[in-house]
Amino acid sequence: MKSMNFKKYTRSVFAIFALGAFSACEKVIDLKLDEAVPVIVIDAGISDLNENHVVKISKTYNFTDPNKFNGVSKANIVLKADGNVVAAFVESTIPGVYRSVTKFKGKPGSRYDLMVTCEGKTYEASSVMPARVALDALTFKTFNFFGGNKSYIVANFSDPAGIANQYRYILKTKGVVEEDAVSEDRFNDGNKVENVIFYELDDLVKGDSVHVEFQCVDRNVYRYFYSLGQNSGQGGPPVSPANPPSNFSNGALGVFNAHTSSSRTAVIK
Repeated sequence: MKSMNFKKYTRSVFAIFALGAFSACEKVIDLKLDEAVPVIVIDAGISDLNENHVVKISKTYNFTDPNKFNGVSKANIVLKADGNVVAAFVESTIPGVYRSVTKFKGKPGSRYDLMVTCEGKTYEASSVMPARVALDALTFKTFNFFGGNKSYIVANFSDPAGIANQYRYILKTKGVVEEDAVSEDRFNDGNKVENVIFYELDDLVKGDSVHVEFQCVDRNVYRYFYSLGQNSGQGGPPVSPANPPSNFSNGALGVFNAHTSSSRTAVIK
């Protein structure tokens, strides 16, 4: 009898504990999210392709606001190459998106200075366009993880010897950016490089295509996108959230990227 009573007592205590645990899980936590002062965000790029180059200007918004592009209109944009003005920009039909009036090619080795004036403040950034390295080919590689096969795309190129190079890979499928990653040549200077882009291709079917834009970027731009990748968990567990190191002055977020561009497309067979 004493044994039975002890078991009943034990079950009763466990039931009370379990009930308390479920009650704790259902407790509503009211997060106090302070509203921050909106900050200017500038996303700008100049490439070595003959095209209309784009500058996007927006503002940050509060956590509880809808996810949207909060464009900033009526900005004045000045672009210089090695100290000389090279292009004028006008706002497109999309508020906050500005395009160069004419098409032109950026020149590797040149320093580009971008000055953006909006809402009474001026923001400046500089970027030196690196020498061009071509993306030779895209190939496929399969790895076995925990008994299952996973397929990935591989970027193949030749890294120039004796020069510090940084690269950016923008992978698209069906017109949508699925991966945006960077690398440097610290461990493969002067080598033939086969860099795996870790985006799983298993959801694609025969006939689907994978497009990769391969950019050569300067060190500050590399640091920006590397930090952005760390925040999202690329290359390991996510780090404490922080704004990537912008190359713009006066507290603006974003990056100005003078880069070369080489692209390839691979088809799933």
